Amino acid sequence: MKLLIKIKEINGRCPVYRLDDKIVLDEGYIINVKESNNICMHSLASILPYYNALYRGVKPIDLGLNKDIDDNTAYVQCLDPCKYTGGGTVIFQITREKE
Repeated sequence: MKLLIKIKEINGRCPVYRLDDKIVLDEGYIINVKESNNICMHSLASILPYYNALYRGVKPIDLGLNKDIDDNTAYVQCLDPCKYTGGGTVIFQITREKE
């Protein structure tokens, strides 16, 4: 199994990500550099608290990462407060996928 982290939305201008870019985590924790696009170190701070639980099947609603009980998609946001930095706040969509 793997986690697929896709760029769902960008508010402002992100110098690293574009819409539909992705980060692929094999076995839930190994960054697959062949299947992944660029990875911003700042974005990992938003993903790190949740990746292991999501990979192990914890429902996103139980982590506060989705409001729909039947949706197994999680959403997190990068830490850039674009309004004040001129950068871009990125919304990540995280799904657990079978290979």
